[in-house]
Amino acid sequence: MKRRLFLSTATSSLLASSLAAPAVWAQSAPRLTPIKFTLDFRITGQTSPFFLAQSKGYYRDEGLDVSIDVGAGSVASITRIASGVYQMGLGDISSLIEFQSSTPGTPLVQAVYQYYNRAPFAIIGRKDRGITQDFASLQGKRIAAAAVESTRRAWPMVARKLRQSPDMFQWVTTDFSARDNVVVRGDVDGATYFHDSAVSLFARMPLADLSVLRYTDAGVNLYGNAILASNAMVTQSPQTVAAFLRATNRAIVEAFADPTEAIAATRAREPILNAAVELERWRISTEYIGAADTRGHGLGDIRKRLVEDQVDSVAEVFALKNRPAADGIFNLSMLPPKAARMV
Repeated sequence: MKRRLFLSTATSSLLASSLAAPAVWAQSAPRLTPIKFTLDFRITGQTSPFFLAQSKGYYRDEGLDVSIDVGAGSVASITRIASGVYQMGLGDISSLIEFQSSTPGTPLVQAVYQYYNRAPFAIIGRKDRGITQDFASLQGKRIAAAAVESTRRAWPMVARKLRQSPDMFQWVTTDFSARDNVVVRGDVDGATYFHDSAVSLFARMPLADLSVLRYTDAGVNLYGNAILASNAMVTQSPQTVAAFLRATNRAIVEAFADPTEAIAATRAREPILNAAVELERWRISTEYIGAADTRGHGLGDIRKRLVEDQVDSVAEVFALKNRPAADGIFNLSMLPPKAARMV
């Protein structure tokens, strides 16, 4: 009888212990820090490293729970972060300069990692409409662009560099989604693009029939979209920003070495994407993400003199009342080590 009672008690104790165990494990599991990250635009191969970092668990390895949302333009990302709805995102540096000019004082948003070492801004025109590789050929043409987008807004800086009138051609305001259509139909002579986003146009028109006028060809060295962070993140949780950058940089370096896995991760999020198209989009992106300067200072970093020049150009073209300091635009103290940022 005693033996039977002992076995019954032991069994009950073991069962109670096994039922209680999951609760103990759940309590001991590390708590992940949530980050809401906004893209500059829709999901494409241009931003595939972010999805690679997410799918391979690099963010989770750093103690982060990162959600990635589509954007409404590289300008809108700044206001999303400043409002506190998002903690981090991709946004345009020239637009950030304007934003900081209009909100003087402690920066509400700062760049913490320069994604596009050169802005991939371009005007792509039809050769049969007389547009050549010379910017002067744009004279009198009709160029499509969205109402508020960074490539269009940066055009006066190119015109200034070329000593041309910024009104040398006519803008035709078009939604992002309709841009390829109006070019293919011939409703306009050309359109503004992020060079890498023009792959969709190249799939519909032979590249031999198009002229790609890159802003960099005009000698305009602008920093493009960067990873941005809110003031609260930078000041209150710099270790979280640093963790996000380590994970993202790791994925960027891997995408340079072999982009196929990064594109697969992007298509897992957006299955409608064509792998070949997105691989080509990423290939073009690497020309701007890994521009010549990165061979010296690595990915994510900048040359202060170029930032100061960009501030001067934006201030003059847009008649800014307040000229932000270059040190206020960027806070690169949380970058991964240089050795980890070389490709």
